[in-house]
Amino acid sequence: MSAPSTPVPPSTPVPPSTPAPPGTPTPRLSPAPAGAPATKAHTAGRLDWRLRFAVLSVIWGFSFLLIKVGTEAYAPFQVALGRVFFGALALLTVLLIRREPLPRGRRTWAHLTVAALLLNTAPFSLFAYAELSIPSSLAGICNATSPLWGMALSLVALSEDRPTRRRFAGLGLGFLGVLTVLGAWQGFSGLDAKGTALALLAALCYPIGWIYVRRTLASTPGSPVALTGAQLLVSTLQLAAVSALFTSAPTSFPLWPTLSVIALGALGTGMALQMQYGLVTEIGPTTAQMVTYFIPVIATTAGVLLLDEQLHWNTPVGAAVVLAGAALTQTRRR
Repeated sequence: MSAPSTPVPPSTPVPPSTPAPPGTPTPRLSPAPAGAPATKAHTAGRLDWRLRFAVLSVIWGFSFLLIKVGTEAYAPFQVALGRVFFGALALLTVLLIRREPLPRGRRTWAHLTVAALLLNTAPFSLFAYAELSIPSSLAGICNATSPLWGMALSLVALSEDRPTRRRFAGLGLGFLGVLTVLGAWQGFSGLDAKGTALALLAALCYPIGWIYVRRTLASTPGSPVALTGAQLLVSTLQLAAVSALFTSAPTSFPLWPTLSVIALGALGTGMALQMQYGLVTEIGPTTAQMVTYFIPVIATTAGVLLLDEQLHWNTPVGAAVVLAGAALTQTRRR
């Protein structure tokens, strides 16, 4: 859902202040081989990047609706399990076609285990539990707070990433937007406090995970697909164990919830990440990461139109303030 973070050449993970997609870490892309033709050769036969950008925004924006539908028939841990399983399956299929191996080394896999917990297992489960009691639109807006948490954490965790006055103002503006979304002036009435707290906690998991990845996996060799595929594979094992311990196996597989979980993984994690890597290579990380600011808009629209979720004036206004604050936190000195 990160969620979206955007990869940047060459081959190190994304900085923690970068916005996150709903769900998956994105290691930086390796540069094109020496002597490779210019962009035209790499993009020949592809759809225009604007169309792919729009499709990516829609896929990630609909992720929160798919979670909501999935929880109608499956336990939250099972929704998260299906999400990482089908996402891993999609990326491992790509690796098989490319004949590209998974990462090697015990240390790398140990770090990927922690990264999977922080960036997939925990936030995916928390968002699924949150949407048992809050609208999918609110979950999408909570996800947009990730860069705000990231900048706040960078104050103490990353000495080289100190904020400017503008970024500090963005942090304050963003959290003012959160209070607006939650209706703080009316005592947060009408909101489920537990569900909202779980969604905000899920958004907090992403920057914590990015800081960990930045410090431990920054120089790990391997393509983004290989690293992310391995991470999702580990997350699948983690969630399989948790689901076996705390949930009962489903007795039926209703059509729409099942298709929602499959789409959430295969499209929202597999295909979407492939599209994101291509966009970063073609148009650069700065433009590609703008997809982040469309996600809560699409999540809110989908929830209202398709799930009949209620929309009060403070939700879109607060969301706009959150996104403005998040955009300011991404500015850096030249």
